[in-house]
Amino acid sequence: MTDTETQNNKVVYWGTGRRKSSVARVRLIPGTGQIIVNNKSGEIYFNRIPNYISVIKAPLETLGLENEYDVVVKAHGGGLTGQSDAVKLGVARALCQLSPDNRQPLKVEGFLTRDPRSKERKKYGLHKARKAPQFSKR
Repeated sequence: MTDTETQNNKVVYWGTGRRKSSVARVRLIPGTGQIIVNNKSGEIYFNRIPNYISVIKAPLETLGLENEYDVVVKAHGGGLTGQSDAVKLGVARALCQLSPDNRQPLKVEGFLTRDPRSKERKKYGLHKARKAPQFSKR
């Protein structure tokens, strides 16, 4: 699978995004601005929470392309927050495939930076990663 492909005589741009334990494979297809995640509408998939939808549309709005491309996503792992941030990174990377001139405005806004924060592992002798048992002096 290459970064750009033709599908029904339309050019398709690919981008992969990751956040926490979520992975999103994003395709940008010339269209009307629909968001489809795992064969569902983006509104339904993200439980009609407007913040998740606005996070996904942010890279497109930066370039003024929000009504020119459909975003088709296959996402798995993690929760809705991680998946929406993964989709945002995937959309930004696909927009860089669309035109090299898009890279600079997206970089300035921070859309091309992968957020490295993930869950810290649990340590032995503790309840969670850092939560210790109650201290008893005697």
